[in-house]
Amino acid sequence: MRIADIYAANRAKGRPTISFEFFPPKTAEGIATLFGRTMPALKQLQPDFISVTYGAGGSTRDLTLEIVDRAQRELGFVAMMHLTCVGASVASLRAILDEAQARGIENILALRGDPPRGETEWRPAPDGLEYSRQLVELVRSYGTFSIGVAGFPEGHIASQGNKLADWAYLKEKIDAGAEFVITQLFFDNADYFTFADHMQRHLGVTVPLVPGVLPILSTAQVKRFTALCGARLPAPLLARLEALGDDDEAVTEFGIEFATEQCRELLAGGAPGIHFYTLNRARSTSAILANLGLAPAEARPSAL
Repeated sequence: MRIADIYAANRAKGRPTISFEFFPPKTAEGIATLFGRTMPALKQLQPDFISVTYGAGGSTRDLTLEIVDRAQRELGFVAMMHLTCVGASVASLRAILDEAQARGIENILALRGDPPRGETEWRPAPDGLEYSRQLVELVRSYGTFSIGVAGFPEGHIASQGNKLADWAYLKEKIDAGAEFVITQLFFDNADYFTFADHMQRHLGVTVPLVPGVLPILSTAQVKRFTALCGARLPAPLLARLEALGDDDEAVTEFGIEFATEQCRELLAGGAPGIHFYTLNRARSTSAILANLGLAPAEARPSAL
């Protein structure tokens, strides 16, 4: 099922679209846990779709395809594959899209991607693409995929603080064929609402602008994530996390509380849904949806 159609159908019903993101595990044991425990636990929450990330430099290309394929065939998820320009020629991107199409994958999140590990500057691959807008155009040329792109409420880290220029480029990606936007993680909802207002009122965007929410699991981890992607930890949040320190259990419980209130405000403010960055864990996302009254009665927060 095409994700753009899911957003349209849920909007007509007045209900939020709920989705979960996973990353490809590095080990066979991790894959077994993902399919044996985590995905089945989150399946009970009846998400509208899931997505699977694409490793740095395209390093998980085959594994991402396999996980998306298995998630659809074995667990019945509507699934979306991330695809980046990193290290890929146009011919290799076409080969990936051909394989996705052959496997019945209908949804692609088109991303430029970050420089490979160890490199600080973005360089297109030989015979590759330089911009995610070009990747959107390539995917759109197939005529079969529903296409999503990333949005940055605080501006992409490479935009060096010029949010308006970054948002104008996002509009170009939408004009090129993107049908929905999933945002990078953020922790101040004012950033999302400012972003959405500018995109909709000033740039005339009508596609869903979906907030991506990260339930915090540890202080060190969230500091690392935000440093990498350029997201901001508001001072009161940072102070609370530093007070909790290395007590990951206390941080996880606080993260559930914080994300619950964040999601409640986002949905009340008109967000079309929530995309959860699960970090391949079920506990926090399950608890948040239960707190919001969005978990089916038979689903219970998991201890995963």
